[in-house]
Amino acid sequence: MTTALFGHESSLRHVTPNGHPEQVARVERIMAALTAPQFAGLDRRDAPECSDADILLCHPQAHLDAITAAEPQSGTMALDGDTHMSPGSTMAARHAVGGCIAAVDAVLAGEVGNAFVACRPPGHHAEKATPMGFCLFGTAAIAAKHALERHGLSRVAVVDFDVHHGNGTQDLLWNESRSLFIGSHQNPLWPGTGLPEETGGHNNVINLPLPPHSDGRLMRATYEAEVFPALERFEPELVIISAGFDAHADDPLAQLNWRVDDFVWLTERLCDAADASAGGRVVSTLEGGYDLNALAASVAAHVSVLMERAG
Repeated sequence: MTTALFGHESSLRHVTPNGHPEQVARVERIMAALTAPQFAGLDRRDAPECSDADILLCHPQAHLDAITAAEPQSGTMALDGDTHMSPGSTMAARHAVGGCIAAVDAVLAGEVGNAFVACRPPGHHAEKATPMGFCLFGTAAIAAKHALERHGLSRVAVVDFDVHHGNGTQDLLWNESRSLFIGSHQNPLWPGTGLPEETGGHNNVINLPLPPHSDGRLMRATYEAEVFPALERFEPELVIISAGFDAHADDPLAQLNWRVDDFVWLTERLCDAADASAGGRVVSTLEGGYDLNALAASVAAHVSVLMERAG
């Protein structure tokens, strides 16, 4: 088996204002990096558009209606100081959700060993009824609910290593006892959530704040002490990764000092955890990462590990 790569041209039609860090060029640089010869074996698939019912797994109808109505006919408009929409933004977000759902379907069907979804906008900051932090719909959380509700899984883990806390995923899965949400993130840093005492409605949330200017050594020690034992106890049947690469030392929006080899190590160890209880089943979806060179190199390294492990 191999790794599926899900993407869609709609990601290029979600346009943000000039100078905005969550820009079209992010996906362009990622896809360019993944055309290198070592990625020839990727199973490249178009991310389908999701249905309303998919979004409603996590969000109320009022949220879906509000996002749809907010899309401008031309130019860009701000939902808040960070989160913008343009003509095509809603469709791009629908393909991001649809890509995650299709990735879960392909992995659980045994068509591929694992999958990476290279779509935008990201999703892990979107709360039940609040778009924020560049995000419209909670893609990773929706994928988890899809696996639980429609595939009948009993335990799904979502591991989020974006430098910003995945407050949206936490909100959407807070009362879902069949899920385990684990987030490592810089603290203090926007959005200001993700404290250790935030443990979910069923002790199903683990937050691991990391101090500014810490590097991959602390991250590795934290994951070895906290994350992997928790995954071993939970025994997930599927591991979903919210793969944000903005903890890289070159990223302009935060102050963690990870390097590409830290993302390699983390991907390998998360695949180890998936091997132990989930038959290696991993779905990874793009979240943050705003230095284009660091993003492209980190994603390429992440996908390389997925390909090695899918075989």
